[in-house]
Amino acid sequence: MIHTRVSELVGGTPMLGIPVRAKNSTLMLKIEKNNPGGSMKDRMARSMITSALRSGRLKRGGVVVESSSGNTGIGLALAVMDFDIRFVAVVDRHAAQDKIEIMRALGGEIRYVEGDYAEDEVAVVARQCLAAELAESIPGAVFMNQSDNPANPAGYAELVREVVAQTDGRIDAFVGCVGTGGSMTGIARGLKEHNEWTVAIAVEPVGSIIFGRPGRPYYQSGTGTPQGDTVGQVLDYRSIDKGVQVTDSQAFETARYVARHTGLLVGGSTGGAIYKALEAIHTGFVSGNVLVVVVDGGEKYLHTIFNEQWLGERGLLDPQVAADLKRWLA
Repeated sequence: MIHTRVSELVGGTPMLGIPVRAKNSTLMLKIEKNNPGGSMKDRMARSMITSALRSGRLKRGGVVVESSSGNTGIGLALAVMDFDIRFVAVVDRHAAQDKIEIMRALGGEIRYVEGDYAEDEVAVVARQCLAAELAESIPGAVFMNQSDNPANPAGYAELVREVVAQTDGRIDAFVGCVGTGGSMTGIARGLKEHNEWTVAIAVEPVGSIIFGRPGRPYYQSGTGTPQGDTVGQVLDYRSIDKGVQVTDSQAFETARYVARHTGLLVGGSTGGAIYKALEAIHTGFVSGNVLVVVVDGGEKYLHTIFNEQWLGERGLLDPQVAADLKRWLA
């Protein structure tokens, strides 16, 4: 089939099975970085735009404003192209520079929040406030507000159908990153509707407040909820069986290990989910087909988490992680 729009290329991503040492278990990687915008967020961005258009809240020729660390913004920049809609992305210095440049290359307008934030501080509250202000001041503008937008989790229904078809209906556990909660809720709910016994483990960075633990700065991008922010309304805790935390070192060292040993470049948050999935398999908490979604690709982080000097300067190198992964992977 020959498509006529890039938006038609969203979805239909492949699955990669990674053998592990634990008996009767396989790590199943859904390669969402193969979407045209390079991440799973292409799905929910399209869902939010089409939902807003159907409801009449957004008009053709209008303006979409969103707070984003990058992937959602890239997905929105692609999604609005079919409808002659402007896109304004509100970002902070925590976002990977490559993601910002991709949004700009796709026609997105970039607005930085003001303030003296460290590079490991996520200025979500400031971003959301500025995005809401801009939407109020620009004629015809709509603030997508992904954290509270029900079209966010709804955007992952097709991903669930693909996973079920690719695994002949057998997913025993799902280990996913949790930020706004949209993908975690949408995928976990969908898998449990197919098989109520599927175990869902949500992974947040150490320093995130989603599961009530103390907040502090962290380097992982596009995941978690920082101190001072509130957990998104789209997150359904009832769909989650266990909430765990992963350190920046565990997440980033896992992404580097996966690149060197499988040839697959994954982003830092995906590295964290892979580490926690393998840990859960190793401890016997889960077994069978264990799904991790490759949220985005490591190509967007070559100057940070794949740069040993950058990691070393921030104290993020940890050889124990590679030793763990060597024991856990076949």
